[in-house]
Amino acid sequence: MDIKNLTTFLNAAELGGFTRAAEKLGYSQSTVSFHIRQLEDELHTQLFERVGHTVSLTEKGREVLKYAHEISRLTEELQDSMRGEGTLRGCVRVAMADSLCDVFAERAFLPFRAQYPGISLQLLAAGTSELLRLVNQNEVDLIMTLDSHIYNTEYVILHEEKVGVHFVAGSGHPLAHAAAVPLADLVHQPFLLTEKGMSYRRLMDEQLAGRSLEIVPILESGNAGRICSLLEQGAGVSFLPDYVTADAVAAGRLVRLSVPDFSIDVWKQLLYHRNKWISPQIQAVMEHLRRFV
Repeated sequence: MDIKNLTTFLNAAELGGFTRAAEKLGYSQSTVSFHIRQLEDELHTQLFERVGHTVSLTEKGREVLKYAHEISRLTEELQDSMRGEGTLRGCVRVAMADSLCDVFAERAFLPFRAQYPGISLQLLAAGTSELLRLVNQNEVDLIMTLDSHIYNTEYVILHEEKVGVHFVAGSGHPLAHAAAVPLADLVHQPFLLTEKGMSYRRLMDEQLAGRSLEIVPILESGNAGRICSLLEQGAGVSFLPDYVTADAVAAGRLVRLSVPDFSIDVWKQLLYHRNKWISPQIQAVMEHLRRFV
């Protein structure tokens, strides 16, 4: 069996089409089609359904993909062994919610660099819909979402946990020590929020809209750390994940407000597309993210 044909098959499966596979591999589309036909003839089975200009894996194709992933992993392991290298090398592409990028940079990057000096990272920040588009089109290897719970058989969920989210204000704010703050009164406060339509901000807006309420912020910023700094200076109120505000709350600089009958479920989920080949480098990043973020 020609490894070249398996490599072409893997790329066509992961990228969802022959054209994108041809672009990545530097082949013509006819060459990609030829490689796939050769593999299908050798295995005596159809690997892709071809309908119009789209292709999708057949049931047998999904079965072959599992073996192709394992063969690719073993091939790379063999090549590393023959080179005598004990250090993992390569580039891994990770995309995540903006505030999670800050957490990764502060808590996880230097320990990762110390443990895996041969692996470079491409770190992207995006909203949930863009994260899913990136992983679906194989433009990134892994994504970490911060949104409502995602369950889809197209994805393999490596880690998930529920994340607390609260309204917060500086310790000197007039509402900071109130036993309870009515939601109808709170929405009239000056608010500093992350961008509209983004993860927990979107979930908050949707719940408010269901109660015929709306917040018009005085500032929108994708940088949650900057929002926390302004809150500490008395700029207003915000709605942020607990992991963003934890240090400032513990130090007494910020206060989580008690707002009766208002809560949303936010989940942090680390996942990848089920057709994705997981190299040793990607596996290393997975394990690190599960421990640190």
